[in-house]
Amino acid sequence: MKKLNFFDYLNSINSSSDKDLMEGVSAEDSSLPDPDSPEKAYTPFMVNRGLSYFQDTILYANEMNRHAHLPVRMQYDFLRHGIRPRKRFSKWFKAIPNSADVEIIMKHYGYSSERAQEVLHLFSEDQLADLHAQHDRGGKA
Repeated sequence: MKKLNFFDYLNSINSSSDKDLMEGVSAEDSSLPDPDSPEKAYTPFMVNRGLSYFQDTILYANEMNRHAHLPVRMQYDFLRHGIRPRKRFSKWFKAIPNSADVEIIMKHYGYSSERAQEVLHLFSEDQLADLHAQHDRGGKA
């Protein structure tokens, strides 16, 4: 049997199939799930994130975020039975890597990535070159 991941659950929620990926999982069971069980493979955060990219499912994802204390079986059933089946495909947003200038500002001033990006425009080319020279360790790049 194939090991499930959250994309399988998203496809199950978005498709019109009646296949229950959590067959045999009880919502009342308070014991720790088996590492290979479908209950353990369901990641509510990632499933909700995948559903939050679409206008017709964002409110369902938000509702499950509000009720994160519910067992995963209940969350999955709510989404599977509440969301109208439709093909939903989106590109997953990924973090943009920091430039060398942002990295040097972070290192020199101890700023976070967001703060360094905010203040980057305040530095001239000469000031950035000076910062790079101060933190240059030599050797081949």
